[in-house]
Amino acid sequence: MDKRTYTTEAAAAELGVTPARVRQMILNGLLETERFGRAHVITADALEKARQRRTKPGPAPKAQANNQPAKPAKRARAQKAKRKK
Repeated sequence: MDKRTYTTEAAAAELGVTPARVRQMILNGLLETERFGRAHVITADALEKARQRRTKPGPAPKAQANNQPAKPAKRARAQKAKRKK
């Protein structure tokens, strides 16, 4: 077991991400930490687990679209007005 610990800034440098992303990973439960007051301390083991779990960056996968395309709001209002007449 490795006894080294990292701050959020040092962990960000090791992972190649921003400190804000490290904090987001902590909040999402993707990176285990120990708390000392307000500070988060990241162990070398937790950092290695996060490094192994990393995926390629890119856009989020698109959700499955319904069979029918969405109508623009303006067109839907016009069709609704025609039905009322």
